[in-house]
Amino acid sequence: MTQAPFASSFPLPTRDQWRALVDTVLKGKDFERTLVSRTYDGLSIQPLYPKAEDVAPIAGRTPGTGWSVLQRVDDPDPARANAQALEDLENGATGLQLVFAGSHGAYGFGLPDGSAATVERALQGVVLEAGIHVEVDLSFACKEAAEALAARIERDKTDPASVRVSFGYDPLGQMATLGGLPLPWPDLAKPFAAMASSIAKRGFRGPVAAADARVVHAAGGSEAQELAYATASAVASLRALEAGGMDLDAARRLIGFRLAVDADQFLGIAKLRALRLLWARVEEACGLAPEPIHIHAETAWRMMTRRDPWVNLLRETVAVFAAGVGGADSVAALPFTQAIGLPDAFARRLSRNTQLVLLEEANLAKVADPAAGSGGHEALTASLASAAWDLFQEIERSGGLPAALEAGSFQARVAATRKERETAVARRKDALTGASEFPDAHEKPVAVLARAPEGAPARPFSGIAALPAFRLSEPFERLRDDAEAARAAGRNPTVFLANLGPVSAFTARAQFAKNLFEAGGVVALGNDGFAAAGATDIGALAAAFRASGAPLACICSSDEVYAREAADAARALAGAGARRVYLAGRPGELEAALTDAGVGGFVFAGMDVLKVLREAQEAV
Repeated sequence: MTQAPFASSFPLPTRDQWRALVDTVLKGKDFERTLVSRTYDGLSIQPLYPKAEDVAPIAGRTPGTGWSVLQRVDDPDPARANAQALEDLENGATGLQLVFAGSHGAYGFGLPDGSAATVERALQGVVLEAGIHVEVDLSFACKEAAEALAARIERDKTDPASVRVSFGYDPLGQMATLGGLPLPWPDLAKPFAAMASSIAKRGFRGPVAAADARVVHAAGGSEAQELAYATASAVASLRALEAGGMDLDAARRLIGFRLAVDADQFLGIAKLRALRLLWARVEEACGLAPEPIHIHAETAWRMMTRRDPWVNLLRETVAVFAAGVGGADSVAALPFTQAIGLPDAFARRLSRNTQLVLLEEANLAKVADPAAGSGGHEALTASLASAAWDLFQEIERSGGLPAALEAGSFQARVAATRKERETAVARRKDALTGASEFPDAHEKPVAVLARAPEGAPARPFSGIAALPAFRLSEPFERLRDDAEAARAAGRNPTVFLANLGPVSAFTARAQFAKNLFEAGGVVALGNDGFAAAGATDIGALAAAFRASGAPLACICSSDEVYAREAADAARALAGAGARRVYLAGRPGELEAALTDAGVGGFVFAGMDVLKVLREAQEAV
């Protein structure tokens, strides 16, 4: 490692010296358990990495050029969708994502059909030959939209090679989300290859087929599962195109990739970089010299929340940063109200400007592959690519992605990962700010053009396991909804914070309890404590509880105070009418005595918060 000139007078510290200092701070705690984190693929992330030597940037987006800033065209009213698209293009967007009903990225909305009339109306006044980038989110119900778009370009007498369109044919993705196909894959692969070949022969350069891993991310999958799926999907398309008579070199240029990127910045960057490595390895196996691939990134549906949606802006900013640094060719940021309903002009403007600020003020696109050479980024990219390649090979050994989906083996893997995520969310190991952590119990509603439809989308096919989309925050949102319904019905989902001892003793656990209960819609009633002459006035505590009208109480203080006063406080609260008394913290040796005194539950970090909140609502 080269030292900076001003540091040359100081000895370069070694990793062993750093580790010795760390062990001193850990005071006997296990290094691996304390400082090494693991992904849902089991990959370790170390706290410190040396600089990666002798590495080159991964070839991707043209160096120094920005990614395309795409805005969603997903309003079911084509005329209103057109007005939104024109406004977005006039104010900084450089591309559009045409989202059709029933597609992977529709999220309950989308252009109503793929007819020529709908496509024409939605794009009225949009000059595609001006360099506007278009990504098309197709569904089986609207698959004719790709042909309608191609015909519209030809009617305008525009050179097809001059427009940037990704047509988005993805029958395997629809198979995964809808639970089947209208025809067996071998029969469907033929018309798929014919449609792709037809568009290519007419001079269109952009990707025609999409290897779209957003479906895996939205269903709760891991990063390696997303990458293995994308690679296997692209290989299946490559085989179908070759079987349809197309040369492999030409066929690979018709395949584009789509990924979801969430608020895990480092994994997001590594995921995009790893995908390029994986596909380059496939190209080499096919006897082809690797070429840069087209990657479209979308901020993740899975991370969006309905509650305190303003925090979505922060998650979205991190996701766009990761997509840009990771080398995405185009990025679409979901507006911060997308989980609530159809976003209005304000939400769309914030979505658009998030990208523009990162591009034009943070200058993220000025350096090609800025993660190159960073020890952490290189190690995570390599380990992620290796794990994904192993899973891809497993999928290939099972007969390829169509066979793996037909058998349900891939879906079972994703379902297992989803269950792990749901457990981590329930225990707040994976914190969701504004939903499971630091909720705003008195938030004001935000405006949308239409509320999101209730219930899961219809699945017209059956026979295989589907990959259903979900959002991580949904269980907490349901609890908040139930609490509001209870309040409207005249019940009172509140908890009285029974603070013992001085302020310094109870503040930390009182704040913890407030955040925990309000994540489930149970409003916490705080106070300044009831300390008098060095001890808690238990009578004043009980009187304050009765006056509050709360049906629940939670004792909050330090372990030292608990040993002296918690049992008396629990008996007093139970005698004052508390339907359930909780205590904030682990009880330790006091558990039996506290339970005998009337404590009905303990709340602490790492517990199943959803279970406790459901029980609390039932006790109201």
